Amino acid sequence: MTEMIDFEGGDGLLDWLELTDALATGHDLPQAEIADLFLYRDKDTLLNRSAWISGLGLAVKVATIFPGNLAKGKGAIGGAVNVFSDDDGALEAIIDFHLVTKWKTAGDSLLAARRLARPDTREILIVGAGTVGQNLRHAYGAAFPQARFTIWNRGRAGAEAFAARNPDCAVADDLATAVGRADIIACATMSTEPVLQGEWLRPGQHIDLIGAYRPDMREADDTALLRSRVFVDSRATTIGHIGELKIPIAAGVIDEGHVVADYYDLPAFSRRSDDEITLFKNGGGAHLDLMTARYILNKWRGRTGR
Repeated sequence: MTEMIDFEGGDGLLDWLELTDALATGHDLPQAEIADLFLYRDKDTLLNRSAWISGLGLAVKVATIFPGNLAKGKGAIGGAVNVFSDDDGALEAIIDFHLVTKWKTAGDSLLAARRLARPDTREILIVGAGTVGQNLRHAYGAAFPQARFTIWNRGRAGAEAFAARNPDCAVADDLATAVGRADIIACATMSTEPVLQGEWLRPGQHIDLIGAYRPDMREADDTALLRSRVFVDSRATTIGHIGELKIPIAAGVIDEGHVVADYYDLPAFSRRSDDEITLFKNGGGAHLDLMTARYILNKWRGRTGR
């Protein structure tokens, strides 16, 4: 039977720390076969991402990203996630796209932070007051319950609305000052020009870059990359596809060797000292959607003991 999992029914079953453990376990399996198709029309994007992991199954995620919809009062992102059996290829589940994306995107970053950020983290800055920023607030709060949160957004009204939904979150007016105070800086913008300047960074910080997903997008400047030990979730979905790395590599600022590891080398995700700066590029990938969708499906089936 094909399970139909909606956002409301699935969201309350899930746990951020459990999910990061599931993502780590997924990377112990044979490396995923992945294939991505990207189509662009001006600022609009179609992402068609597929993955097959032996022992876990197959997933196909189709997403449309139309930023202009926001001005029309419509959602900017739509899509669907299909999960297929590894045994016989049968369609096991159709899962709400937004449910998978919420937990995959923030969980992806959280797995890195649990291994790279200092465990004594007390200050977390979220840059970008959108939906991803909100999900990061919940995810990071689960792993760093002692931390205080600050939000910065290009428009102060957006930051104030975010703080109203999260009363324990302060609003920052000056980004450079807020970056200097933070132990973790999580950027979730849709910028094509760097918003994070490397000269603002201080020893011991962890940088989490999430927003850039196109070849012309980046959130951190060259100095930030050069001052950091850089990690990615997947070399295959970041280095040649996303401007965060593609642009500085093409310019000769760094080379591919500047990336220390991806999740298929999880033991390498560790700090060498309390003072070093770590930087993680969250690029996503269908294999992470598959791991997340399988976790969701297992929790869904477990709710009734099936």
